[in-house]
Amino acid sequence: MARALEQARLAAVRGEVPVGAVLVREDALVAEGHNRTFLDSDPTAHAEAVVIRAAAGEQGDFRLEETTLFVTLEPCAMCSGALVLARVPRVVYGARDPKAGMVGSLGNLLQDPRLNHRCTVTPDVLSRPCGDLLRAFFQARRRKG
Repeated sequence: MARALEQARLAAVRGEVPVGAVLVREDALVAEGHNRTFLDSDPTAHAEAVVIRAAAGEQGDFRLEETTLFVTLEPCAMCSGALVLARVPRVVYGARDPKAGMVGSLGNLLQDPRLNHRCTVTPDVLSRPCGDLLRAFFQARRRKG
């Protein structure tokens, strides 16, 4: 999660919402990234999607089995759906997202028994620094506006 936080800080420096993600397999880095929605003019370029695309492209297979995704913010519906489709078995996240989180806050797509894949979820890992980074980013934006 510390490495995902580094990615989130990099996103903030680049003017992006500070969310970072890291995908590992057996303690080896598979892919890492951060939000790129503004940089890429792509509303789907959330940190999780950036990492899933990079990992799937690198291995030549969309199935990201035997991996763990670490992400600084609870995944939204889009990212949760992508994680299910990519068959990521474990997701670890930092801060909860009461407005858009779909891993417990508004719903739980990652563990919905109606879907063909479910993820093991570990919430609230380094939640304070993850949340503090987001709060500071949005407070600074409000001051500018």
